[in-house]
Amino acid sequence: MSEQSQRIRVGVVGAGGRMGGTVCTAVAVDPMLDLVAAVDPHAVGQEIHGVTVAGELRALADAHCDVVVDFTVADAARITLPWLAMHGMHAVVGTTGLTDADIATLRSEFTGSNCVIAANFAISAVLMMRFAELAAPYFDTAEIIELHHDAKVDAPSGTAVVTAERMAAASAEWAADPTTKEVVAGARGGVGPAGIHVHSVRMRGMVAHQEVILGAHGQTLTIRQDSYDRFSFMPGVVLACKHVHEHPGVTLGLDPLLGI
Repeated sequence: MSEQSQRIRVGVVGAGGRMGGTVCTAVAVDPMLDLVAAVDPHAVGQEIHGVTVAGELRALADAHCDVVVDFTVADAARITLPWLAMHGMHAVVGTTGLTDADIATLRSEFTGSNCVIAANFAISAVLMMRFAELAAPYFDTAEIIELHHDAKVDAPSGTAVVTAERMAAASAEWAADPTTKEVVAGARGGVGPAGIHVHSVRMRGMVAHQEVILGAHGQTLTIRQDSYDRFSFMPGVVLACKHVHEHPGVTLGLDPLLGI
């Protein structure tokens, strides 16, 4: 890792995609970061902020990256992340779909460098999940509605899954679903941890949004977070690039970096 008085050398995997390209821009304009490498086998030869996109991970080592940001897909990340660990590079990961087994493997591999994995890099989303976790013990019913653009292929979102897991861990006192008949199959959504129902909306015009609705007798609490463009995730990505070196091993979520 370069001395922190120097600019941090950052590489981006998946640089040709919409999210990867946005990450490249965020890194390029930050005074503490240097975009020194970009990798994407589907965009080889393209120029992004003065960096030529390469097709092989070797370009990251050739550029002496301190930190590499990965916004790809789980199958690709399972190849990229162990390679980064082997080469002593820190990783900032926004790829969803990694399993508990994947995380366990990464914990055993990231011993000489560090890795931050977050389901959502929007700081407002991190706070939304934390607020839902804090509220959970005071309510006995809850449902999650997540809404995304129509190009998102997985459902529910990683953010919704993590939110439900954290709420379930915060309270075991949830009322049973009274529904005995679904007129339209699936109308009650999917059933997550502790029986918390999760509903996924896929719609043009949206980016990433989530509502957590909690209810008790005579009252409800709605916590909503909205990301209107991909730059909403960039402050969290930049934060992680700057501080991943301070958090040994694998860190899940931005909460430890934010001190919450």
